[in-house]
Amino acid sequence: MRNRMVVILWLVCGVACVPRLTAEQLRSETTAAFDRYVELSEQRMSQELGAGLFLRIESLPEAQRETAERRLKTGEVITDRLQTLDHGAPISIPHGLVHHWRGTVFIPGATLPQTVAFLQDYDNQYKFYGPEVQRSKLLKRDGEHFQVFLRLRKKKVITVILNTDYDVQYTLLGPDRAISDSRSTRIAEVENPGSPNEGEKPVGNDSGFLWRLNSYWRLLQRDGGVYVQVEAISLTRDIPAGLNWLISPFVTSIPKESLAFTLTHTREALAGKKSQRYDVEGHGFSHAAISVEIREAPMRRNCDRSVNGSCA
Repeated sequence: MRNRMVVILWLVCGVACVPRLTAEQLRSETTAAFDRYVELSEQRMSQELGAGLFLRIESLPEAQRETAERRLKTGEVITDRLQTLDHGAPISIPHGLVHHWRGTVFIPGATLPQTVAFLQDYDNQYKFYGPEVQRSKLLKRDGEHFQVFLRLRKKKVITVILNTDYDVQYTLLGPDRAISDSRSTRIAEVENPGSPNEGEKPVGNDSGFLWRLNSYWRLLQRDGGVYVQVEAISLTRDIPAGLNWLISPFVTSIPKESLAFTLTHTREALAGKKSQRYDVEGHGFSHAAISVEIREAPMRRNCDRSVNGSCA
């Protein structure tokens, strides 16, 4: 009984302390280390595509690949945690944590144009990805280059609301496959959300629940549907001293849970009746653009893989 009371007191004290986390400044050395991590990760992704390795399951031994495909076709989301190394050594992220996950799902009956059209319908994403996505808006489009706003809700013991902007590039690599690279350009934590005095904390000087979020999508139409693989790399503050035992399980679990949530809801939306609206001509890559996109893909992919988003 005494031990139980001690645990309860720890929980009460810990939860009460969470909202009082002091603001953490995003430091230049943290950003530089994260950028290095992303650079090496994107190099590996580019090498995979250059070698013809599109999905992770394609690299598995035959028996494991067949098992993975069966699991996916039953509706399961397969996730695995990744770590990018620098010459065989872990990359230190001072004052921060990198969360690197990959997930795959299979959407039966879907087509590649339908899937791309659904993902590009940013004005309506909040309808399919709620409650994690509270608002969504397309800010600008130039061909297959998008600038997007998402208002995110993250809940684990406490609730955090974030206003986030992204730069997204789609590239069609063939009639059966496409990739999409999404990189956050602005993330601001919202104070007093929903109240008359709602505002934003200074960018990079907040609770540090999310400072960066990149996601890399691969879409492959095969086996009567579409395989969707997403690799997500995010940056958060380090765990405050003394609260590791309480906060660490939540900080480390949210990236995996968010990835699984996104893939599950993508599958549910496209496998359901609501997906019929994305069969309308004009959504996604046009038939006329397919041959052009295939010819331009190698050059554009090299541009997209540069760290600062520009071509050399």
